[in-house]
Formats: sequence, structure tokens, C-alpha cells
Amino acid sequence: MFISPAYAQDAAGGAVGMVMQLAPLLLIFVVFYFLLIRPQQKRAKEHREMLGGLKRNDRVVTSGGILGVVTKVKDGSEEVEVEIAPNVRVTVVRSTISTLVKPVAANDAKPAA
Repeated sequence: MFISPAYAQDAAGGAVGMVMQLAPLLLIFVVFYFLLIRPQQKRAKEHREMLGGLKRNDRVVTSGGILGVVTKVKDGSEEVEVEIAPNVRVTVVRSTISTLVKPVAANDAKPAA
């Protein structure tokens, strides 16, 4: 009397139900890929290219916040020599360089008023 009869689902209804259950998970994965994973991979690629293109007299910032000028780049090595003050040179690992600073050209600099 209180037990309702159970009706079997047909085969097509079961497949549609499975797709509808997986759709939110797939949508979340797609959103994560385009908003988080893909931009991070792009930044990592740009950073690798920047490290590979380091040359003498480039102004750089290390991950520790030290600003310096590249004085020697050793090919095939992970070490770069950076001058952080006049006649003060340190050897840093290439991967610790976080930013390449664009120098200001002498004719672009405005005198202080």
C-alpha cells in the first residue's frame, strides 16, 4: 500500500543521464584549462625564452629582488655573472633571474625640475 512501483529506465534515458552528470565536470575542466593552466604555461615559456636570450649588459632582477647588470653569460652553463654594484660581481643561477628590466635611453630621460 505504501510501496510505490519502480519503473525501469529505458536504455536511451540512462545514456543521457550519464552525459548530464559528466557535463559539469567537463565544463569545470575546460574553464580551468583556459583560465589557469594555459596562461601559466605561456608565462613559463616566455620566461624560459627570456633566460635563454640573456646577454651582456642586460639589466635583470633576481628572484631575491637584487637589481644588477649581466657581465658574463656562460654558454652551456646555468651560471650568469651579475654586477650588483661597482666592482661587486656575483654568480647567480640562471633560473633565479625573474625579470629583464628595460633600460631607459639617455635621450628619453627627462631632467628633474
